[in-house]
Amino acid sequence: MGRRIAALTLDNLPDLPAGCRSCVFWELDPVTARAAVEDGKAEQEKEGWISAVLLEWGSCGRVAYVDEVPAGFVLYAPPAYVPRSQSFPTSPVAPDAVQLMVSRVLPGFQGQGLGRVLVQTVAKDLIGRGFRAIEAFGALGREVPSCVLPAEHLLAVGFKTVRPHHRYPRLRLEARTTLSWKGDVEGALERLLGGRKEPALRPF
Repeated sequence: MGRRIAALTLDNLPDLPAGCRSCVFWELDPVTARAAVEDGKAEQEKEGWISAVLLEWGSCGRVAYVDEVPAGFVLYAPPAYVPRSQSFPTSPVAPDAVQLMVSRVLPGFQGQGLGRVLVQTVAKDLIGRGFRAIEAFGALGREVPSCVLPAEHLLAVGFKTVRPHHRYPRLRLEARTTLSWKGDVEGALERLLGGRKEPALRPF
């Protein structure tokens, strides 16, 4: 079983699930996002956002493939590129961190450690770009918005709460600590390629 992780670009953007390609929850402020959805321009806005971030900051995502089939993805960016983050009660994201927006492992590929490997990949990328940590807004309660990661999943892959809240706590993961889990991303991928399973985790 061949596995690889590729940087997200406009070329492989179509490999994301259709609903995610047209989701602009994080990429636009609430009013602009609502208008884009109503006008049927959400997918264009998403592509435009990724294009702008690629030009100004670099790749803002990773896509995991299993036998060349898309198996999961992660999106992240400095908070200045994530307008929606300002509307959360536990904002702002720390200046030394990048915000983890969305991370998904698709059905059929969960329980294999891909969620953790994706986070490791982000951590390695951020260290090389001068950032110290990954932060994310988690969701607590029965009704979890589809675009906000459940806090329990973030905690399961090593995040710690830095600003508590009854609904939307902000959590943080130190990048260097992340890489020390298994040495580095390549080591984790080698173990996956070797057929040895990662420790059991909730699907992320």
